[in-house]
Amino acid sequence: MSKAEELIKILNDEIIPEIENIIDDMCETIADNKEATDDDKAEFKEAQAMKKEFKEMAFEAETGEMDEEECAENLAECKEILKDIQALEED
Repeated sequence: MSKAEELIKILNDEIIPEIENIIDDMCETIADNKEATDDDKAEFKEAQAMKKEFKEMAFEAETGEMDEEECAENLAECKEILKDIQALEED
């Protein structure tokens, strides 16, 4: 499997769904509290921006706009991000 294929897989199968879950949880929390703080709003916008960036990254890898070296670098970063997300879930 090429680095581009690995990157696409980790983005589409793991990272983007995790971010979507985080966004859903934020929406539920905000709905339950009936009010969002400025920090809540900022975190929500940041999560949405991250999701958009990762979708763009997957698109670039799928269309060949990103070379294998760049895919490898992004893949390494994504693996670290995924570890961080999983560590947060364990807490």
